[in-house]
Parts: sequence; structure tokens; C-alpha cells
Amino acid sequence: MKVSVRKARHEDIPSIYDITKEAFKWYVSKAGIQQIIPALTETHRDIQSDIENKEVFIAFENHYPIGCVRVDINCRDAYISRFAVRVKYHHTGVGKSLMDAVSKRLRELGVSCACLHTTANYDEPIRFYLSLGFRIVSISSDTGYPKALMCKEY
Repeated sequence: MKVSVRKARHEDIPSIYDITKEAFKWYVSKAGIQQIIPALTETHRDIQSDIENKEVFIAFENHYPIGCVRVDINCRDAYISRFAVRVKYHHTGVGKSLMDAVSKRLRELGVSCACLHTTANYDEPIRFYLSLGFRIVSISSDTGYPKALMCKEY
């Protein structure tokens, strides 16, 4: 499969919205999360704000949008959020392609550390992030379910 990744543009907002909803509904189901998580309540305007204020990437296969991720950069640190891949494209390399694009951009900007949260109830995402060089820093349940804070140094 040939995956291309680029920075998101305003015309990508509907696709990012759809990908995020699909992926996070699946994620919540697999992790057994009972709470409504912010990724499932965001609006097109929220995505527009992220495109304007963060690094947002979108992945395509033959011009069809299949994944996205957002990165908030604060000086030399970054926080990765809304990492989402259409369910049909799980385990196909799309996620790795997105994260490679993120890593490349963070290195260009001189970022020294990137962090993210993922559920601690479902080990598949944790294994994925570990394979990319992230490590578990802590686990907390302040949102009502256990979340692992994972970080990677560059």
C-alpha cells in the first residue's frame, strides 16, 4: 500500500472529523472506556483551530483520507493527540507513516521530547508506541479510566 502524508489544510476538516470519530469510537469500545472522551465531542471548529495552531497531519491512500494526527509544540516539547486511523487500515503501516512524519517534523523544529496519552486498558496501542521508541512515564486515572503517559526523546 502506498501511503502519503502531508500537513492538513482547511479542506481536510470533514475527513479529519470522520476519521477521528470512527477511530475513537473503536478505541473506546476496545478499551472498555465508559466515559465520553473529548475526541468524540469535538466540532469542525475545534479541528479548524487545531489546524491553525498546531501541526496537523493527514494520511492518504490514492487520495482517500485514512489517518490523521495532531501535535501541539511548546518550545522544545510536543504533545501528540488525536492519533487516528480508519479501522479498515489498522495494521497496514498507516500509523507508522503518520508517526514518521511527526518525528521528522519534530526533529526539524528541534523538539527534544514528545509525549502522548493512551489507555492503559488496551495493550495494542501501548505496544505500537513502544515499538516507535516511546516509554511509559506514568499511569493515572484522573479521567475515570487508566491512561498511560508515554514519552519519546529526540
